[in-house]
Amino acid sequence: MAIPLDLLINNETNVYELTALAIKDAEFIAKYGDPEIEEHNGKIVSTAVAQVLEDRVKYAIEKKES
Repeated sequence: MAIPLDLLINNETNVYELTALAIKDAEFIAKYGDPEIEEHNGKIVSTAVAQVLEDRVKYAIEKKES
């Protein structure tokens, strides 16, 4: 399975937040593994991006006090 391009095109999330989240998820997958890697032909980044676009990665943004 490739990156879901329709979700990428229609995604209204901030591109920098999406990228940062995909990087963090890819680091996690590289360290601990994920059963979905085989579906993406062993490609960790493709797996991470797909999980982020499909809203399967939960996150929160902490706001710093000024």
